[in-house]
Amino acid sequence: MDPRVKRLAETLIHYSIKLKKGQLIRVQGEVTALPLIKAVYEEAVKVGAHPYTMIRVPDNEETLLKYGSDAQLKYISPVKKVESRKIDALVAIWGTENTKYLSGVDPKRQALSRRSQGPLVKTMFKRIADKSLSWVGTQFPTLANAQEANMSLSEYEDFVYKAGHVDKGDPIKHWKKVARDQARLIKILNRFDRFHFQAKGTDLKMRLKGRKWINCAGTENFPDGEIFSSPIENTVEGHIHFSFPACYMGREVEDVRLELRKGKVVSESAGKNEDFLKAMLDTDKGSRFVGEIAIGTNYDIKRFSKNILFDEKLGGTCHMAVGASILEAGGKNHSALHWDMICDMKKDAQITADGKVVYRNGKFTI
Repeated sequence: MDPRVKRLAETLIHYSIKLKKGQLIRVQGEVTALPLIKAVYEEAVKVGAHPYTMIRVPDNEETLLKYGSDAQLKYISPVKKVESRKIDALVAIWGTENTKYLSGVDPKRQALSRRSQGPLVKTMFKRIADKSLSWVGTQFPTLANAQEANMSLSEYEDFVYKAGHVDKGDPIKHWKKVARDQARLIKILNRFDRFHFQAKGTDLKMRLKGRKWINCAGTENFPDGEIFSSPIENTVEGHIHFSFPACYMGREVEDVRLELRKGKVVSESAGKNEDFLKAMLDTDKGSRFVGEIAIGTNYDIKRFSKNILFDEKLGGTCHMAVGASILEAGGKNHSALHWDMICDMKKDAQITADGKVVYRNGKFTI
């Protein structure tokens, strides 16, 4: 086994979710991610926890979406309901053999399936917010993900492990420092109310009074490196252009532009897969509202990889999610959708807070 896989598993168990003896933990992923699934399982056993695995089969998901009835797409397994209430910890391992496996599926059926999972999503978000569920999502480098990022497998492995600082040294020490550095920024940002994001094709205003900025330093996503909040739902006004492709559920949507009034997307366009964008925005009553605004702070991630786990953390970018709010930030919007889209802030861009410039051309000024 690649020693970096073992170091990643140790970091996830002991730092990210801080697993304890006796806890029930689900470890999930595709067969292609088996090396990391096994390493995480082993580390959980050593802690004295009770791990079990859930192996995802993408072909089965495609089959259900293509041939299942509406009733089947809406069905929520009672097993999933129990799991969402009972597990103490979750490690979600991403990595697939085919990043385009849902490309031939009707977007409206994907939206229906996503909408049916709303109660489960709501339960999980609530438990994460009240700290009764510890979870972390991470990436296992696969050939398909490497191809998507235009890298060889060895290049992509280096990219993944370097972004998480598990390639060398003490990754836990590194992420604790990130947490301290970002805590200072958050203390300042929490004093402000009115935020104004400006970049090429973007002019967006919102209010965050009473909401919290959250420090992301490897405890829920790994690798990490962002700070985020949930704006007051009816205050987001203006327009935004997402300079990077928005990738979601096996689809790639390019040149996304959104116009918002009173917090809601009132018009949208895309240069590619616009029908999918519209279908997702119409998932449910909350899917056209802004659930999250965030700033990427991981400058060790040097390139766009078409993987939101890394891309939303890119130093010098901001991202916005339509759909579900993050409850721990004080957000109140509920939706089965939570779709992050990324805007480059490295050139001719700034963020002001109550009229004070706090961020300019990819860097904080505070």
